[in-house]
Amino acid sequence: MNYDKKIDAIVNYIKSGEKSVDNFKVGFEVEHFIINFESMETVHYDDENGVRQSLMEIEEMGYEASYEGENIMGLSADEFAISIEPAAQFEVAFAAKKTMDELFDNYKEVMGKIVPVFDKKNQLLAEVGYQPKSKIDDLPFIPKKRYKYMAKYFKEYAGTHPINMMKGSGSLQVAIDFKDEGDFKKKFFVSNAISAFLYSIFDNAYIFEGEVYPKHNLRQTIWENCDKGRTGVYPFAFDKDLSYKKYAEKILATDSIFIHKNGEDIYTGPTPFEEIFDEDSSDDMIYHALSIVFPDVRLKKYIEVRMPDNVPYPYNFAAVALIKNMFYDEDILDFLYELFADMTYEKLQILKEKTVMQGIDTIYKDKKISEWMLEIIEMIKEDYKYVRPLEELLKKDQTPKDIYESLYKQDSKNAIYQYSANKFIKEN
Repeated sequence: MNYDKKIDAIVNYIKSGEKSVDNFKVGFEVEHFIINFESMETVHYDDENGVRQSLMEIEEMGYEASYEGENIMGLSADEFAISIEPAAQFEVAFAAKKTMDELFDNYKEVMGKIVPVFDKKNQLLAEVGYQPKSKIDDLPFIPKKRYKYMAKYFKEYAGTHPINMMKGSGSLQVAIDFKDEGDFKKKFFVSNAISAFLYSIFDNAYIFEGEVYPKHNLRQTIWENCDKGRTGVYPFAFDKDLSYKKYAEKILATDSIFIHKNGEDIYTGPTPFEEIFDEDSSDDMIYHALSIVFPDVRLKKYIEVRMPDNVPYPYNFAAVALIKNMFYDEDILDFLYELFADMTYEKLQILKEKTVMQGIDTIYKDKKISEWMLEIIEMIKEDYKYVRPLEELLKKDQTPKDIYESLYKQDSKNAIYQYSANKFIKEN
């Protein structure tokens, strides 16, 4: 297969995700840390009453399980999917819906089934941006071959923080639709341009490797120092000729790390996807190629906005509602497009560096990030009830991390309970 045909295969895959505006939906996924409430330590996959055991108990409810050998690795149903991250972070992806109310109802129902499995073990599904006590060196990888391959590759070819990314971080990611290539270009540009804002307002990592983290936006710092070839912001996001093709070219030039072949994962290390595609250009291979890159904004058949830390209710739904309205309300999208009209990759990197020290107080065009976000929230008509808690927080010049810090200084165990899905289910 020649180069142009490889590009066409990826472009056609992306293009197949285009939807009419009437069919736009929003989806999201969250990565939880499973915490022993007594010790505050992270529960391992193979522990007694560990994550493996909990997955098997959820499987018994009638959900379809995926296995690698004898090890259960995930579960799926029509309304959600569960996967396990490298240090047994518990990721739940919720089916995309047209409205926030539908999304909330599904979230409440799904978590209402999952949380009791952990409650009875005195375990919490913690909703913070980084491991609340455990250190990554004390956390074994789950028995999933691809994670060992990723660690091997990152150790040899990547930056300073890839294992922190794999074992330590917990995120909230939102999926939005696009109607055509022009719509993609506008949304991809804006979502990248606003990345420093989203990292800042959803900063929720107070503890880093067992110690208080004195700066802001830990998640941003981890990604900026993970693997420059596949993380952070892609510079071409700001090109006037941004296109599906440019994204496809980036994918073909990216190291593949591993591929799935004949029923198993095989290490391919720095071999670029351009070479791999000579053998396999199936949709499964394209999906893998699009999934093994981790930029702030990722393109598949939809756009993934990946900057927020995981945050507890009501801030998690504020994040989803905010992002939904930023990209589906044309007035807000146009406002953001103009606000960032002169943004470049270089300017964004400078802004990101400033937010590490200044957070939401960082100035952009004569206003604080918090002030810009309040202005955006004021424009939201639909779903305002979901973003109001974030508005109240920003009016106090605070982030979820600030609230967690205050709780933590009073009682660390209560803090992690307050920032857990368990609390949400108990109260709802």
